[in-house]
Amino acid sequence: MSVPLSQMWTVATYVLGQRLRGRQRYPLVLMLEPLFRCNLACAGCGKIQYPGHILRRHLTVEQCLAAVEECGAPMVSIPGGEPLMYPDIGRLVQELVARRKYVYLCTNALLLKEKLGEGVFTPSKYLSFSVHMDGLREEHDEAVCRDGVYDVAVEAISEALRRGFRVTTNTTLFDGANPLRMREFFDAMMDLGVEGMMVSPGYSYSKAPDQVHFLRRQRAHELFRAMLANPKKRWRFNQSPIFLQFLMGKHDFECTPWGNPTYNLFGWQRPCYLLQEGYAASFKELIETTRWEDYGKRSGNPKCRDCMVHCGYEPTAVNHTFGSWRGFRESVVATVTGRL
Repeated sequence: MSVPLSQMWTVATYVLGQRLRGRQRYPLVLMLEPLFRCNLACAGCGKIQYPGHILRRHLTVEQCLAAVEECGAPMVSIPGGEPLMYPDIGRLVQELVARRKYVYLCTNALLLKEKLGEGVFTPSKYLSFSVHMDGLREEHDEAVCRDGVYDVAVEAISEALRRGFRVTTNTTLFDGANPLRMREFFDAMMDLGVEGMMVSPGYSYSKAPDQVHFLRRQRAHELFRAMLANPKKRWRFNQSPIFLQFLMGKHDFECTPWGNPTYNLFGWQRPCYLLQEGYAASFKELIETTRWEDYGKRSGNPKCRDCMVHCGYEPTAVNHTFGSWRGFRESVVATVTGRL
């Protein structure tokens, strides 16, 4: 694990506090989407297929902060779209940091070097740039459907690290991914100096241009077992080792869709970041009126059958860690030894 101790402590005390209060459903990470506009059109993405008048809109900073306060999660992930295209991204991050929220700003990094040069951001333990990297040069450029993006991202990562920022990577894997090439990619990211890496199978968005290469559950287990078998000690992952074990097929978990709630232009998205089946006007309404029993692997919902994405299963892994001494011990052993 590469997460700073202060962040681990904040999350641990938050989760334990929720459990002591007897709360069954509580958020861990707010997925805050201030806009859907992007400067790439990745084949596996299902988040940006909106009419032009929607793509031109964005939330105000005040709307974003109200959602953060209403939700109360200790961490905020800012996906998109491309957040660096949000005109008030600097002010939004500044306000979140002032509230001591741990912020993961997801970006393809095409604009990152420019924004750093303009002084839009200030280094903080509360801010991490989570750079989208779907493998080595050939694989990444193919995934984002544009040549040269990998090199731009690597240069931007180096510049951010030079300026003292926290930088992590996030990687989405599809069918056809080469485990050996991915192990080389992990080495390359460690050589680059990133704080940690996040990996997850892609989700089969109905709106995504590519409907062929999404991973089915059994194939995902096979890929992650091959990729993460005998992990190198130098590899640092910015996620729970229990979640990684789940991807390898070592745990049979159910989804926790309320763990990473989503707020965007339309309100609080039901039931999760991946599915769009209506919206709630408030976080309280989302939690209390969503038919949660209709979602997750055991529900029989075909949209959930093969999903193993981090936004639904990372909260489950965290609950497993703090739900019993056995779960806590498993997590500690994996963290200390580096063995999965």
